[in-house]
Amino acid sequence: MTTSEKPVADEAQDELAALDALEKEASEFNKDAEIDRILKAFRLDAYAVLNLQPGVPDSQIKIQYRKLSLLIHPDKTANPSAPNAFDRLKKAQTELMDPKQRAHLDECISDARMLLIRERKLTVDSPEVKEPNREFIEAWRKKTVEVLVDAEARRRKQLKAQLQEEGREQRKQDEEVAERKRRREHEVKWEESRENRIGSWRDFKKGAAGGPAKGEGEGKQKKKKLKVLG
Repeated sequence: MTTSEKPVADEAQDELAALDALEKEASEFNKDAEIDRILKAFRLDAYAVLNLQPGVPDSQIKIQYRKLSLLIHPDKTANPSAPNAFDRLKKAQTELMDPKQRAHLDECISDARMLLIRERKLTVDSPEVKEPNREFIEAWRKKTVEVLVDAEARRRKQLKAQLQEEGREQRKQDEEVAERKRRREHEVKWEESRENRIGSWRDFKKGAAGGPAKGEGEGKQKKKKLKVLG
């Protein structure tokens, strides 16, 4: 390599290093941006956490989860919020893959749409509904948040009532167990005192069959017979 060619080669190496640094910086920026988006997404809406539209097939859910999980995995970024974001992502994927939980979420989203249609005095055939614009979609998303919050509040209230009822039932069972234990202890003590009761009764019977007391007999013997005068 000639003297003139060496600076050119060094310059090319510097450019490649700069490009690598830019790509790494862009990659880290994308990771941080996605972590921030996940943490800001409404956690009760698994579609929002995974950045998916309602109604997507299970295969799309799996593909999206794999792509995002590889992007924000705590082992692949130094972002301190990565573990929390990764846990939310996993939870959202689990919920959408569960038929019962996904059906509940889809029902809430559908209810939010119908509520929005009624509030705006529209019909399902209205152009704004059939081909929703950005404003309608954003309003729908906000209404979905309200419906999900209400549903979660009802769920917690029912759970609290259930726990209270279970607590009352448990206390009732505990009281019945304590009462049975008290009765058994009473029966055991009653049986243990049986010999004492029988012994006391025997002593009483012996005393009743022994005749008059000793002092009473001596009094009769000392009594003198009076003579009749005349």
